[in-house]
Amino acid sequence: MKINRHGQAKVLSQPELQLLFSEGLTTPRDRALFGTCLYTACRINEACTLHTADIFNDSGLMRSHLVIRKENTKGKLDTRTIPILDDLRQLLTTYRDAVGKTYLFPGRWGRGHIHPDSAAALLIAACRRVGLEGVSTHSFRRTALTQMSDSGIPLRVVQKISGHRSLSQLQEYLEVRPDQVTGAIASLSMLGVSSSTTSAGKPIYPDGLPSTPVIR
Repeated sequence: MKINRHGQAKVLSQPELQLLFSEGLTTPRDRALFGTCLYTACRINEACTLHTADIFNDSGLMRSHLVIRKENTKGKLDTRTIPILDDLRQLLTTYRDAVGKTYLFPGRWGRGHIHPDSAAALLIAACRRVGLEGVSTHSFRRTALTQMSDSGIPLRVVQKISGHRSLSQLQEYLEVRPDQVTGAIASLSMLGVSSSTTSAGKPIYPDGLPSTPVIR
């Protein structure tokens, strides 16, 4: 868990996300901003620097995909094009009238774009309203990538969306929950060793004779 910028950002559950978006984030802009982070698995800087033209065409209609420009990505590796999910489309539609001329999320007094540190402060205030701890702007990215991995999406596909340089970098983001560890260990019961012992704990061999096993 991340506390005072230390540790990993919390992966949010569905009830926590619903609470945060319904009661914590109080404006259409804030919900659209962090909804973009969640539904595209992008970094906060990538969301803050989105251009309005990356989402809406010249006629003001929302595109089917949003573009995360190469120059705004970490390491400036590749431009990423990501489908706009219906959930995100609804958040962006509600926010549509407040978008900036150049940037989707304009800064104070309409200058430039909102700064990632300002976005982080907004999120901290939202989490305090609903009593969530360990959440940072990175939580939405970790939540999205973990959800895709848990849903069985091949890691190569997840990597294409996340923009990580390698699978090893991606895997550092993915949370392994205690119940998944329990389930993994529980799967070993299929090996059935306990069913081949007597009530006294002595091995039963295929011919029924309690002889000493042969060691080869």
